[in-house]
Amino acid sequence: MAGNPVDTRSRAGHHPGMARIELVRGDLTEQDVDVVVNAANSSLLGGGGVDGAIHRKGGPEILAECRRLRAAADLGARTVAFPAISAGIHGWPVDSAARIAVGTISEALPGAPGVELVRFVLFDDRTLAAYTAISGGLSG
Repeated sequence: MAGNPVDTRSRAGHHPGMARIELVRGDLTEQDVDVVVNAANSSLLGGGGVDGAIHRKGGPEILAECRRLRAAADLGARTVAFPAISAGIHGWPVDSAARIAVGTISEALPGAPGVELVRFVLFDDRTLAAYTAISGGLSG
């Protein structure tokens, strides 16, 4: 994993038993986590951006797994990695993407008691800075 993680526990109102949110600059396909979240096209066949990178890295086994998708909590996942969904190839404004992603995850974590870590894996310094700024406003 490239770069040092920015641990947002203290700013996220972290409590024992609750997941922490971590921000890192790096390569999503290199993360040692239970589940990698991917914004894919409806066919799940590997398009551009992160989806294509995951399919290239994982090979044909990825397509087989995509046909059996289940929610991370249903899989018993304790660690989950997210990219900056739609902020790359799709061109969604980074600040807006960060606000939506961090807010949504913060709201969803209490309903996913088995998840211990959510890691946003961000592809450049500008995106990491946007997510870091947004995460400072988390409340738990």
